[in-house]
Amino acid sequence: MSDRHASPPLGLPGLNTAWSRFVTARDSQGIQRTWHVLDSAAADSDGSVRRPVGTLLCVHGNPTWSYLWRHLLARFAQADAPPWRVIAVDHLDMGFSERTGTVRGLAQRIDDLSTVTDALGLIGPVVTVGHDWGGSISLGWALRHRDQLRGVVLTNTAVHQPAGSAAPVLIRLARLPGVLPAVTVRTPTFLQATLTLANPWLPEAVREGYLAPYRTMDRRAAVGGFVADIPLRADHPSWPALQGVAQNLHTLAQTPALLLWGPRDPVFGDAHLRDLRKRLPHAQLHRFEGGGHLVIEDADVAGAVAQWLVDLDRPPADPPATPKPAAPWRPLWAELAARAEDRSVALVELAQNARQVSWALLWQRIREIAAGLSACGVRPGDRVALLVPPGADLTAAVYACLRIGAVIVVADPGLGLAGMNRAMRSADPAYLVAVGRGLAVARALRWPGRRLGAGPGAAAWGALTLGKLARLGADLDELPAPPGPDDDAAVLFTSGSTGPAKGVVYTHRQLATMRDALSDIGVNADVGIVAAFAPFALFGPALGAPSAIPDMSVTSPRTLTATALAEATAAVDAASVFASPAALRNVIDTGDALDDRQRAALEGVTLLLSAGAPVPAALLTQARALMPKAQPHTPYGMTEVLPVTDITLDEIADTEPGDGVCVGRPLPGVQVAIAALDPTGRPAEQPGFIPGLTGEILVRAGHTKDRYDALWLTERNSSRNPGWHRTGDVGYLDSDGRLWVQGRLSHIIVTADGVLTPVGIEQQVESLPQIARAAVVGVGPPGVTQVVVVAETTPGARRARLASRELIDAVRTVATPPIAAVLVVPDLPTDIRHNSKIDRTRLRHWAERVLAGGRLSRP
Repeated sequence: MSDRHASPPLGLPGLNTAWSRFVTARDSQGIQRTWHVLDSAAADSDGSVRRPVGTLLCVHGNPTWSYLWRHLLARFAQADAPPWRVIAVDHLDMGFSERTGTVRGLAQRIDDLSTVTDALGLIGPVVTVGHDWGGSISLGWALRHRDQLRGVVLTNTAVHQPAGSAAPVLIRLARLPGVLPAVTVRTPTFLQATLTLANPWLPEAVREGYLAPYRTMDRRAAVGGFVADIPLRADHPSWPALQGVAQNLHTLAQTPALLLWGPRDPVFGDAHLRDLRKRLPHAQLHRFEGGGHLVIEDADVAGAVAQWLVDLDRPPADPPATPKPAAPWRPLWAELAARAEDRSVALVELAQNARQVSWALLWQRIREIAAGLSACGVRPGDRVALLVPPGADLTAAVYACLRIGAVIVVADPGLGLAGMNRAMRSADPAYLVAVGRGLAVARALRWPGRRLGAGPGAAAWGALTLGKLARLGADLDELPAPPGPDDDAAVLFTSGSTGPAKGVVYTHRQLATMRDALSDIGVNADVGIVAAFAPFALFGPALGAPSAIPDMSVTSPRTLTATALAEATAAVDAASVFASPAALRNVIDTGDALDDRQRAALEGVTLLLSAGAPVPAALLTQARALMPKAQPHTPYGMTEVLPVTDITLDEIADTEPGDGVCVGRPLPGVQVAIAALDPTGRPAEQPGFIPGLTGEILVRAGHTKDRYDALWLTERNSSRNPGWHRTGDVGYLDSDGRLWVQGRLSHIIVTADGVLTPVGIEQQVESLPQIARAAVVGVGPPGVTQVVVVAETTPGARRARLASRELIDAVRTVATPPIAAVLVVPDLPTDIRHNSKIDRTRLRHWAERVLAGGRLSRP
């Protein structure tokens, strides 16, 4: 087989051989060379394909070849794709391009790419797409062809080794003396090791596709040459070329840029992404959690590029004819500042070392920490991660950061270690405030950010503590200018119950509007608050209400007991209680332990709010038995916008049964719409308001998030209707304007008879006395999916099993749709953070395995 004319073998998965072509031209040294390219235009022999509006120029790295871009070629061959041509070039001595026997450095590789595009007659517009070492080569081409350039797309790559960070381990190992030729040329070890970085594991046929051009030593020579060409020191021959690329990226400030990143990459890590973002600060970024070095294989990169190009070609929207005036803004810390001389109790902690803090002392501490942070280099816009349990230290740190314009990063430890690790790396804080245990974890997992300590034991880790910061700030009279209302204020992470936790960015104005929305429910400065639900623990001071944090584990709501709740209520004479459904269940279960004084304290509660998951009316009724004067409320909302609607227990009792959970009417300033589902379960593009129509719930409010952090694609999809947030929940509006929630969009069941939502069916099943809780899932492909019920029974089951014939008959009698199977479990799996939301996705996978003959283990 001739090197010059070798072609990709037939039958490689995903590769249309009609894309394959060869380009012959003289390189920068005047020598005639032959490149292999994959070109979507090469398959357009009948001339019927749409005329392209531009070209995607895709550049692979080492040790891959243009096969890496087959998903992109296939996506843009589809009829609904943006009309862009896709060209993927094999570097000389790589893939199926000519083996020249020469050593080609970075500068010559950029020359080679220019030679190919000249030979192809590309005139623009061109969007470059690069991966690995192909990222630097594609950027080198972009900097030379600004007149043709429309945008740049980069997947895991780098243009600089940041100071203080080690070079990638795989590269350092491969470059050890005597190792390089052995693992890159004499054997395919380096290539095989690279392919193991895919997640999930690549099918064997795809692995063979990557290996196809590199079967012999002579065809692998450039694999070693590429590794050797990575310039880690200034005396390397390719150092000037790489420096030229890196130092000139700022000149692309007006060029649209997209970064698509796999965080699980041992080659290009957080430091490389941070460096790219500094050089291209305007770039849009999407992190594909779970993706790694071969992110193109791990995630739908092709779909993301297609959506980005649609936005790129879309004409800018006309500005509103009459812009609405901005709402008056009262900073979140305003009430605290107003009470700077108030010696009454502001905050009570009832954990092991119970303490009370006055308004005056709290504001003094906030000012001192704010001044200390500023003196230590914290600047407006710097991110500060707070890994501190709710209490006085966390409250002071939060408001200190907000006052000086630092952006707080809050991730619930209930996410678990893996979830916290993803959150910290995604948010990329410049500073991290943690208690001793948190500092240990941060060091072990190498989380970003300068370490600051809080609480006992933090000083032992060598961290500058909040106490030292306060003492430093006490000697400083002035604070920096406060931030503006539309500056970033916080990155709050979601619960992770619907996939990897997402960072939600709020501005100062949006946080202040959230505070005002809570006051619309009845929370105000006239009543003390017990904050047994972490999201509300920080809003008490902003509302001017004395707050108590009960003795419980914030990562496990079920640890709240009735006595702990009563003691917290008594501590601030609270009339309001915030608690999750899981916390309320345990309060009810432990109510018998209350003494007369504690019962009297709970009898003073007039407002009970429970949120975080659907709250059964029976649970609220049982809670009111302990708090007889309380009016239970169940606000509906999510991390992205909270609260949205509200309903009381009395209103629930007066509402006729419906298909789902009634969560009440929208609060003042909040709009709710429905994007109706089509027969395939897909929501409409436009919001609607027709009563009774089931669809995705859309929300518009002043306290809706600003954006998702480092998740461009998720943000784009959730806010594609300007001003509206697509919640991912499914429901409908009734004729009285009340919202009913029927489940998650990802949990709908598309059967042969139509689209079903789970919650209404679950309520039907739970009406049976022998059923404690139920979850409905679909098993089988869409269109012929079968409905399966998984239930906790009364009395509870000791192990997972198939339901008895009697129970199956009972379920089928009360349920509206046909039920294919009923499974019984000791406990339904729930999310980590709320202990309340049923993990239907996990249950579906489990039910599929069981019904396919798998073992009846716990789900």
